[in-house]
Amino acid sequence: MTLGTKIDAPKTRGPVDSRGYRIFRVANTIVLLGVVVVTLYPFLNIVARSLSEEAYIIAGKVTIVPRGFDLTAYKLLMSDAMFWTNYRNTVVYTVVATLISIVLTTCYAYVLSKPQLKGRPFLIGVALFTMFFSGGLIPNYVLVTSLGMKNTIWAVVIPNAISVFNLLVMKAFFESLPSELEEAAAVDGLNTYGALLRIVLPLSKAIIATMVLFYAVSFWNSWFTAFLYIDRQDLLPVTVYLRNLIAGATSAESAAADADKVQAAATLQAVTIVLTTLPILAIYPFVQRYFVRGVMLGAVKG
Repeated sequence: MTLGTKIDAPKTRGPVDSRGYRIFRVANTIVLLGVVVVTLYPFLNIVARSLSEEAYIIAGKVTIVPRGFDLTAYKLLMSDAMFWTNYRNTVVYTVVATLISIVLTTCYAYVLSKPQLKGRPFLIGVALFTMFFSGGLIPNYVLVTSLGMKNTIWAVVIPNAISVFNLLVMKAFFESLPSELEEAAAVDGLNTYGALLRIVLPLSKAIIATMVLFYAVSFWNSWFTAFLYIDRQDLLPVTVYLRNLIAGATSAESAAADADKVQAAATLQAVTIVLTTLPILAIYPFVQRYFVRGVMLGAVKG
């Protein structure tokens, strides 16, 4: 070999996909596409029904494409003042309930994440017990009524303020944080509350965003609690409005309703579902980037 001779670096070959791995990728793609279709089809069908004439819906001719484009149901629903009142109630209930749930769940999970806490196994056991057993419908109703919460917002937001599943996920996340951070904060003079507010919570944005999504969707879709504890029409959430609309459309009394409403009865339900779902669909893309990371960070690791 003479001086100045250029020596080529050995060529590196990339990983070669095996036949079994290629088959797995194809099968995985097909399965995921099937899941997307199964998930997306019902919503597209509801949107198409909300824009179609009732005759096509009754005839079963509406799939994911509107037939006989008609906005009568949207006009009827948007002209109903009670719909907007119930819609506003849902927004207020969801925001207040989510804030209360996040505060309570965060505080409870942070406490349970401390191994040195006296009575920690008992507190964890209490939470787990309520996950599998409840007091029953009648005792809960008597309790809420005796506390004076019936026909108030508190009857909706307080009974389901803490989800044990969300509590355990947040507890696991707090346990995964390095204890040295809080020890350093204590050396700098921060107490427990200061460490939580200034150290722990800023590092917990992903899990908190995930819990906000979980709680907000749960409270937004909830109807039975309000149906049980609220008698006044002007205090009901929009989900109960939808429930009453569906029940009324299938009852005998609907035959005596206004002619325009009878014509649009089949589409009114679809329109209400679309308008009820839109806020969650609008918010989800902004929270989705925290979703997977938050769940994975808070997952129980073996």
